[in-house]
Amino acid sequence: MLVLASQSPRRAELLRAAGIEFKVVAPAEEGPNHLSDRGGYAALVKAKALHKARSVAAGTRALVLGADTIVVCEKKILGKPTTKADARRMLELLSGRRHVVYTGVALVCGKLDKVAYERTEVAFRPLSKTEISRYLMSGEPMDKAGAYAIQGAGAAFVRAIRGCYTNVVGLPIPLVLRMLREFAAAGAADHGSEGRKIRPSTKRGRG
Repeated sequence: MLVLASQSPRRAELLRAAGIEFKVVAPAEEGPNHLSDRGGYAALVKAKALHKARSVAAGTRALVLGADTIVVCEKKILGKPTTKADARRMLELLSGRRHVVYTGVALVCGKLDKVAYERTEVAFRPLSKTEISRYLMSGEPMDKAGAYAIQGAGAAFVRAIRGCYTNVVGLPIPLVLRMLREFAAAGAADHGSEGRKIRPSTKRGRG
């Protein structure tokens, strides 16, 4: 059975909706939080996803799925807000602008691993101060990267989306399904050996 290295209820809901059986094990650490000299935002989310998956897979033979999502607007990385003031700052930045959602996805089983990422562009309409205040009062922004939930009341802020919708929710399901198929095929070709490492994907999923 697949192990999800995340306590995100959104990721769990997406996997269930896709008919994937899994159990949840929280990762010990979040992993690196700085951009590398090469690869930029994609490299960051891939590294964080792989770190999460490896922290859970260590010492087991289970297939572990790790994921990490960030929102990038005006070259600023927006993670989960720490306070209401932080959430307000994020929503004011997103208001009337385009931003990009990146999610890194990693599969790890023994010495085998595969890593990829998804990228989705989202455009917000201009938000009034009253709208932002009401949204903050709902509590919805507080555990979401970028301080909004596209699958919730935050959908009213979105003017357009280009790319994978489930990526914005927190897990690009089409990419995950493709990676699971590729991982299974590679494992079968290897006859169950853990001695070969799958080359990490450098291309993003199309969703």
